[in-house]
Amino acid sequence: MKKGRGRTSRMRRRKLFRNSESRGVNESCKPEFIELMKWLKDRKFEDTNLVPAYFPGTGRGLMSKTSLQEGQVILSLPESCLLTTDTVIRSYLGAYVAEWQPPPSPLLALCTFLVAEKHAGDRSPWKPYLEILPKAYTCPACLEPEVADLLPRPLKAKARAQRTRVQELFTSSRDFFSSLQPLFSEAVESIFSYRAFLWAWGTVNTRAVYLARGRRPCFSAEPDTCALAPYLDLLNHSPAVQVNAAFNEETRCYEIRTGSSWRPHEEVLICYGPHDNQRLLLEYGFVPPRNPHACVHVAQDVLVKYLPAADKQMDRKLSILKDRDFTENLTFGWDGPSWRLLTALKLLCLQAEEFPCWKKVLLGETVSDTNEKTSLDVAQKICHHFIEETNAVLQKPLPRAPPRGHHTAVRVPGSWNLLLGFSDESSRSGFGSPAYVG
Repeated sequence: MKKGRGRTSRMRRRKLFRNSESRGVNESCKPEFIELMKWLKDRKFEDTNLVPAYFPGTGRGLMSKTSLQEGQVILSLPESCLLTTDTVIRSYLGAYVAEWQPPPSPLLALCTFLVAEKHAGDRSPWKPYLEILPKAYTCPACLEPEVADLLPRPLKAKARAQRTRVQELFTSSRDFFSSLQPLFSEAVESIFSYRAFLWAWGTVNTRAVYLARGRRPCFSAEPDTCALAPYLDLLNHSPAVQVNAAFNEETRCYEIRTGSSWRPHEEVLICYGPHDNQRLLLEYGFVPPRNPHACVHVAQDVLVKYLPAADKQMDRKLSILKDRDFTENLTFGWDGPSWRLLTALKLLCLQAEEFPCWKKVLLGETVSDTNEKTSLDVAQKICHHFIEETNAVLQKPLPRAPPRGHHTAVRVPGSWNLLLGFSDESSRSGFGSPAYVG
């Protein structure tokens, strides 16, 4: 037998292939990261634990140089590196922000600063950071309408609301943008376009860390809690890890302390919170695989779709549920229908003679075996409704490729099934696996 053709050699090659798939490619020698690290070093930041890298599953992230232990501070970013509303006030925009009435929101101030600095190009002291930011984002407000229309109905409604909020903020801020004309030789309308503003909004919405600031009269009453953290914001999300992230008042640094241990050359991940995929897509523009918090949300019209139309007590039942906040956050999870969903269905499925016992249902008590079975049957019908709805959407032609610069969570037809409804396995079992986003 020729060398390298045997079983042991095949197993060795497979192991090497698996290792190469899970390990990142060091990107610290790329020009944009060289410039970023110089810029950070000038602001007193030094990193001995992490290095920029590209990973097959998550894209750009941070890779461990050495072993990292549980409880260790893995990244400490000086306050001078953070981009906050203080940064805006100290800049050339500060006087314009302070004089404008009514006071602009902290979010508007950050977005305005980002657009202005992006326009400044090589003249911007923030250029090394701006150069590594995505060119576009994939949270629903940034998606093309034909893509957003494929989302499940509860998420589609939130996506439209998000897009409307961004558009209204932009429209209501045009006069403020016009007041900045003395700062620019070009017309502000060409600088502060909706496209530029949407990019800035996406940057703050998807990449900012929480950092509370005190109320200041130059800003509106909206919470001032967002800070952009260069380099730190390269850390990707995993629901399986634990971290402690906060601003250290003593060191004046924003610190990430890991609750997990990491081997050398592994991607270091943090957890953005125990969010389901709907919230992750809305706030961050991505859908992670194997999310234990993934669930499918059930809207009220679907909730009552398979209940008897002749039920004279239906309006009263829905009123009871609404008064007790049982019409929201009704979901299917990995284990099937949630307790809230089943409780709502049990109340809605009460027979006329059982209706006086509705309080027992909300307390988790069993009213009758018939009620238990009926509510489970309705839950299964709702589940199959989602499967059929998803399959119908999957039959539609896929939208055109997203604009250049989009790193969309949906790349191939098979992924639409995970995004829009249930996984393939769910159609072959009772309740099955939940949708990744629904």
